[in-house]
Amino acid sequence: MSDNTSYATPLNSRYSSQEMKYNFSAQKKFSTWRQLWVWLAEAEQTAGVKISDESGGQSEITDAQIAEMKSKIEDIDFKKAAEEERRLRHDVMAHVHTFGAACPSAMPIIHLGATSCYVTDNADLIVLRDGLEILLPKLAVVIDRMRKFAVEHKALPTLGYTHYQPASLTTVGKRACLWIQDLLIDELAVSRAMSDLKFRGIKGATGTQASFLQLFQGHPDPGASVKQVNNMVTRLAGFEKSYTVTGQTYSRRVDVSVMSALVGLASTATKIATDIRLLAHDKELEEPFEASQIGSSAMPYKRNPMRCERICALARHLMALGSNASNTHANQWLERTLDDSANRRIALAEAFLTADALLILLQNVSEGMVVYPKVIERRVEAELPFMATENLIMAMVQAGGDRQECHEKIRVLSHQAGSRVKNEGGDNNLLELVLADPYFEPIKARVESGDLLEHKSFVGRAVEQVEEFISEEVQPVLEKYSQALKNAKESKLAV
Repeated sequence: MSDNTSYATPLNSRYSSQEMKYNFSAQKKFSTWRQLWVWLAEAEQTAGVKISDESGGQSEITDAQIAEMKSKIEDIDFKKAAEEERRLRHDVMAHVHTFGAACPSAMPIIHLGATSCYVTDNADLIVLRDGLEILLPKLAVVIDRMRKFAVEHKALPTLGYTHYQPASLTTVGKRACLWIQDLLIDELAVSRAMSDLKFRGIKGATGTQASFLQLFQGHPDPGASVKQVNNMVTRLAGFEKSYTVTGQTYSRRVDVSVMSALVGLASTATKIATDIRLLAHDKELEEPFEASQIGSSAMPYKRNPMRCERICALARHLMALGSNASNTHANQWLERTLDDSANRRIALAEAFLTADALLILLQNVSEGMVVYPKVIERRVEAELPFMATENLIMAMVQAGGDRQECHEKIRVLSHQAGSRVKNEGGDNNLLELVLADPYFEPIKARVESGDLLEHKSFVGRAVEQVEEFISEEVQPVLEKYSQALKNAKESKLAV
């Protein structure tokens, strides 16, 4: 069958990066298994493990055997492995036989003392760690691009919304800082998930290391020798620690922690993309749109926010995978059951591929967002009279007026102006009503001069907050990724 006649996940064919696809590839998985078998052999050799030879005597693991294994780590006969799995109905043993056929002198020491989860679980932990290492620099790039956007627009006043109704003014840059703050929380969560990962190590069939103790019968301290092998394999795999206790597998609660960090990123991505979609409706802000891009096959004028819509769609899938991991963990019986295996093959890979796709899209959007200041200003002007009511009240109080009486006057006039806007489609004439009312004579000159309607007076410390936030919270995080930011290229528009 050709590639076009069988299902291919869009995560692989459309959305994710090559590096993340490789991280979950068969080549990466099974070469990692082989590398784990090499590390185990090296550690067992160092600890003095001996095996029975053809003459019935005992022989040590040799440098030649290990060298032979190392030479075949990447050279995998996938066709033979598939044939062996059809015959044996066991994927690990299929690859043991395939590796052994490629390394005949090393066959007796491959997988020595180990259970299947030595390679499957330890390889999964390596892949999870490597996947998080791929995501973190990409997340830093998105934060950096959003930082630039926030700084550029830190002083541009815009309508703030609560309940999706116009509220006090904020600035375009200050709003972007809300997005960045969530991304910083995600960076912390993903970093923690990675630093919290430990290695499964050598634990045996139910986690007791009994099979490895058998390898060291006759040694002065078999337990110490087992710990030596465990610690050496852990270090060779690049982990500082291994889990002291496991069942047959490492606890699937670990997967929940990793997935939770990715799910948090997905919720942040949805929040950002949804805000942009709302602002695009109001024509205040748009995602990138290419010169030849078509928004609609029927309506040529349309500029649909398709990238942000794609972010929301993919993020929804990732968020659903979080409950999948929790259910898998909750339903592991005692030392383990195999109903996690088929599920994890799909869920873990899809979660990372989806998170990778989200960061690619977020970088693309954050590098090309288009702001329309004139539209923003027009919308601000339309609502500004309502927002100026507090200024009007305070000015009247300063001029000797009674606050409660002034509040009632403003309330009545505001409702009249609101009715004109809603029922007649007219402009907001609140200020005209104020100027026409003799009650407001003490502040008439200030209203006419615009003193009480200066945009900057409505944004509070937004500009200073942006500067403080970028300096105190954003820059320290980005410094950790300085090299990645130097190497980062702008994402292409066609995503």
